[in-house]
Amino acid sequence: MDTIHYLGLGFGVALTPYNLITAFCGTLIGTIVGLLPGLGPVNGVALLIPIAFALGLPPETALILLAAVYLGCEYGGRISSILLNIPGEASAVMTTLDGYPLAQQGKAGIALSLSAWSSFIGGTIATIGVVLFAPLLAKWAVAFGPAEYFVLMVFAITCLAGMADNKPLKTAMAAFIGLALSCVGIDANSGVYRFTFGSLGLADGIQFIVLVLGLFSISEILVLLERTHHGHKAAKATGRMLFNFKEGAFVLATNLRSGVVGFVLGVLPGAGATLASAVAYMSEKRMASKDNQFGKGDLRGLAAPETANSGAACGSMVPMLTLGVPGSGTTAVMLGALTLYNITPGPMLFQNQPEVVWGLIASLFVANIMLLVMNVPMVRIFTRILAVPTWALVPAIAIITSIGVYAVHSTTFDLFLMIGIGVCGYILRKLDYSLSAVLLGFILGGMMEDNLRRALSLSNGELGILWGSPITVAVWALVAVMVALPILRAWRGRKPAPLAVTD
Repeated sequence: MDTIHYLGLGFGVALTPYNLITAFCGTLIGTIVGLLPGLGPVNGVALLIPIAFALGLPPETALILLAAVYLGCEYGGRISSILLNIPGEASAVMTTLDGYPLAQQGKAGIALSLSAWSSFIGGTIATIGVVLFAPLLAKWAVAFGPAEYFVLMVFAITCLAGMADNKPLKTAMAAFIGLALSCVGIDANSGVYRFTFGSLGLADGIQFIVLVLGLFSISEILVLLERTHHGHKAAKATGRMLFNFKEGAFVLATNLRSGVVGFVLGVLPGAGATLASAVAYMSEKRMASKDNQFGKGDLRGLAAPETANSGAACGSMVPMLTLGVPGSGTTAVMLGALTLYNITPGPMLFQNQPEVVWGLIASLFVANIMLLVMNVPMVRIFTRILAVPTWALVPAIAIITSIGVYAVHSTTFDLFLMIGIGVCGYILRKLDYSLSAVLLGFILGGMMEDNLRRALSLSNGELGILWGSPITVAVWALVAVMVALPILRAWRGRKPAPLAVTD
């Protein structure tokens, strides 16, 4: 009853005209920021914090604005992923696997509307989870130390081989390429230069935005030019712009499962939407029948990561509010916004300032509804991007990509590095390697190294800490299963040679 009372208090805060207008502006800004490759929710939220503070917004209104921008970016990131095969941020990488093939089949409108609906379901499930289980899950998240996180990342890497049934070795090699790229730069502990080849431009490592735009944007430009040269026609949105009841029912179970996966992984500090979308996608592919179309335009392959993205975004609010620990990079920025208002997150925040906490939680419901109502009617407008001829689309992508990369450090070195990565990405695509596996390996590689270092520091170098808890043992068992499955599948697929018939 206390929860219902406080939730009513939160809706009283979120539904005031002033906060409703603020939430609408936040969702609109977030959608636009998410649509532009290279910005993402962290930059969107960071840019608005000084504006919110300068305008003198109350703390609950400022949090509502930032949360709306965060969710809007998760919605907007799918647009360029589906239409152009260019993920706007890391969590949208998995959306490209089936979203872009659907656009190539003329189903861009269906893909965009279904992804908006999936994001709405994921956000709603996670927000309900925040209301019901926030304190309980916060205590559970504390049980995950550096060793548990390291083993969880190892599990995610081994799962990547399951993304493609017919090429697990190539997918694993692509993931290891990503892991190797994550090692470039100055070692944080020793200060040693690693794999920089004497270049100062690589001293800070390869920036995520340089890698993602090189691998996907530049390589996609080269693919578009190749197809134009060979006379291939560009993809166009044809037929329906909205998914129908049959398609919605087909992915409903996927939505429900992925929403729970996204919320649970979002609660884990540092896991975030990227890991959640990858785990949700791989889980659904494992559960699908043998005749699935994952990677070729399967609606479940689109719904799973989009649902998990929004679920993880809302779930990451749990450790921020209950423990004062950011659940993602974006909530880390939001945590900084709380300090500007002299608000200390933690268990006492629920008692001392319930209007701030519950106003934020209620605004998550409101922002999700706003985003659904806003994005579905705009599907026809978004699909107009596909009507742009290649001679105009390619320069536009190149300009937006170059601006996004140059804005990071304002150096031409990043531009040349992006082009070099793009050419390598194009070659990998021609060799049928998974670029998504490269990018996920890069993202997870940094987190793996950091958590391994912390774990070994806590144990004074004893490796036993990596399998010294029930959680790590259980996850290592899952790793063994994931390694064995491709081997078993290959062994079962071998047919015995026919016996020779003799007279």
